[in-house]
Amino acid sequence: MAKQAPAKKILWVDDEIESLKPHVIFLRKRGFEVDTAMSGEDGLAKVAKELYDLVLLDEMMPGKDGLTTLEEIKDIRPHLPVVMVTKSEEESLMDDAIGQKIDDYLVKPVNPSQILSVIKRLLESRQIIISSSMRRYIAEINRFNQKLYGEVGPDDWLEAARILATWSLELDENSDPGLEQALAGTRKEWNNEFTKYMEANYPCWLFGEKRPLLSPDVTGKYVVPELTADKRVLFVVIDCMRLDQWMLIEPLLAEYYNIEREYYFSILPSATPFARNALFAGLFPDQIHEAYPDNYRAQEEGSLNRYEEEFLRESLIRQGLPADLRSRYLKVHNDSEGEALARRVADLYDTQLVSIVYNFLDMLVHGRSNNVILKEIAGTEAAFRSLMKSWFVHSSLFSILKAFASRDFTVVITSDHGSVLCQRGTMAHGRRTTSTNLRYKYGDNLNSDPKDSVLVKKPEEWRLPALTLATTFIIAKEDFYFVYPNRYNEMVRHFHNSFQHGGISLEEMVVPLVILNPK
Repeated sequence: MAKQAPAKKILWVDDEIESLKPHVIFLRKRGFEVDTAMSGEDGLAKVAKELYDLVLLDEMMPGKDGLTTLEEIKDIRPHLPVVMVTKSEEESLMDDAIGQKIDDYLVKPVNPSQILSVIKRLLESRQIIISSSMRRYIAEINRFNQKLYGEVGPDDWLEAARILATWSLELDENSDPGLEQALAGTRKEWNNEFTKYMEANYPCWLFGEKRPLLSPDVTGKYVVPELTADKRVLFVVIDCMRLDQWMLIEPLLAEYYNIEREYYFSILPSATPFARNALFAGLFPDQIHEAYPDNYRAQEEGSLNRYEEEFLRESLIRQGLPADLRSRYLKVHNDSEGEALARRVADLYDTQLVSIVYNFLDMLVHGRSNNVILKEIAGTEAAFRSLMKSWFVHSSLFSILKAFASRDFTVVITSDHGSVLCQRGTMAHGRRTTSTNLRYKYGDNLNSDPKDSVLVKKPEEWRLPALTLATTFIIAKEDFYFVYPNRYNEMVRHFHNSFQHGGISLEEMVVPLVILNPK
């Protein structure tokens, strides 16, 4: 049987406390332990001696008045919540009280329900929120689970990703081990169903006329129409940004922009060389390979995106925009490059299309695997989100976005893919020439466990480049990552609990796409 929590202790300081006895009795009947004091001096003596959960403090008392008493209470117990009870509604008095960090105030005459409401908000809000959260969580999860028994479509999976991201952020604010465990179970179950769905339906999307929005469709739907209407566009791609990470920083921009958030699906592999090339080129990887045969032959991932500016320019021309469109393409790899760009941001205001790629998050994801300190700082998804927010608040990107808010630009912000926290290793079999990525691989005659990954024997059916006659792809499902049989233990030690991308999961494939219009 669960141990009952001790009663919350309240101190009520008022020189007319006798007249408030009915209120005191009311609170005691509600389970609170209420102590009283008839003066500021008496109240301070009790605060110094006893540990209270909350103080109700009269503002008008003979001798030591409420504001003076408040100041001295905070000296003794800086974090003790204090509610000021006053007869006056003068703004100056409220400013003084708020300046001394009261937690709330009530204006006399007070009634029991007012007092109870304030006390519950200050002392029991977390328990109330958690209880309410559990009810809402169960209701929302059950509603979506009912859909899983029926016919699920692309929009349903976008909604599933939004639900998971929303609850992740809510639990960041009000942590509850039971709910966190339930959410982890839901995430695993939904990703399992999502990978089955994608394995069955994704190839059909690639050739269907009514496919959901995919990486090659983004610029054509959200950038080109603005430019065609002779509007100026700032197009920002934050490499490797997840939906939950965007939702955490979105409120920071609401002061400057009206925000419309939508979503799209990253193509597979959900990795920079494929998804971001497709984003800029407006083409699938097999089409890119046909036009640029050498692009996917390099083994260094960074060199597989060397044509992005050219891809974007040619894509815009194919979609009817003039070849002499005033356009700038910029890629920011580090803080010094970002700060330099922020200092000269005014140079971009006369440009019709400004495209900026920020690589910070992708570098953080890869760097975290190789850096013990980073892995400690960002050891969980919640910690990684917090680190991303901290970066954004102090970043040149935030400065640039605030600067553009005073200009007549439509701002389109998106990513190329997200990332997933990998927990399970699965063996991959291939030759030495196989690509080194952990969530996907391509090479000759690859193989892996079909429970943990998808084997693509015919790349053309997945709109992927066939580099040789025997090229195959393997793409990891859920939170699996590939390890080699002869290095299994070594790779598990190094890459377990690391963020990776390139595979099939809601966190990698459902990408935020946000349109911002200056207020």
